[in-house]
Amino acid sequence: MSTSPWCSAPGWYNLNHIYADRDDATWAGFAVFSVLTALLVVTWVAATPVTLRHPRVVQRVGFALVGPLQRLFEHVDASPGEYDEHDLSPYFWHNGAFPTTDEYRALFDEHFASWRLKIGGQVEHPVDLTLADLRALPHHEQITQHFCIQGWSGVAQWGGVSMATIVDLVRPRPEARWVVFYSLGDGPDGGLYYDAHPIEQMRYRLTMLAYDMNGEPLSYGHGAPLRLRNEVQLGFKQVKWLGGIDFVADFADVGGGYGGYNPDHEFFGYRQSI
Repeated sequence: MSTSPWCSAPGWYNLNHIYADRDDATWAGFAVFSVLTALLVVTWVAATPVTLRHPRVVQRVGFALVGPLQRLFEHVDASPGEYDEHDLSPYFWHNGAFPTTDEYRALFDEHFASWRLKIGGQVEHPVDLTLADLRALPHHEQITQHFCIQGWSGVAQWGGVSMATIVDLVRPRPEARWVVFYSLGDGPDGGLYYDAHPIEQMRYRLTMLAYDMNGEPLSYGHGAPLRLRNEVQLGFKQVKWLGGIDFVADFADVGGGYGGYNPDHEFFGYRQSI
């Protein structure tokens, strides 16, 4: 069968490999690709009025469909890839709405001397920890990859305290099922940024509170004085500029009630496991 020179390009073969299960330069793969793309565009245009009118319904239905699979395939223990110093990213992207309040500026200017991490809720031993208190706890360090929902990633070395150490310190009550992390900064639409994580993930080996990044104290852009690292979750759940942590039975009364600032405002699901 004769084909044009364009049709014999490697990309053309790839379309056949992907869409037609063929290893030739015919039009079959392109035809299937074109039909599927047209169906996708038509479906998107048809669905848009519904999603704009009923975003919460779409959010709930979407998670009802995807949530069970997410829970099924979530890590029983956190075992994402770990790296070494040679893998560190030369530039690690800053993201999120930075805190600009007078309270935060004052804390930053005094090098967080009067900052306290308040941990409470459904725990037997609520605490207020200074940076010195946190640094006095057993040190934890890891080199891991951050995955942003926007499509970028970066590798960094994090130093701080394992969340397992924090759990042992505060002793959650049996009714505690979620851990809510509160930022000192607001989200992009206003209102305090927060996110909820399943309590079982707090004992994962790579879930930690980081006060150092690449051997230096956290910078302003990366969450000074303290940020969460839960390596089985996407980047927007790694709350920066931490000011408080609450152990709760349910997050229905926290913020908008959907499990985090982004689920409240942008209709994400509250579990965003990698």
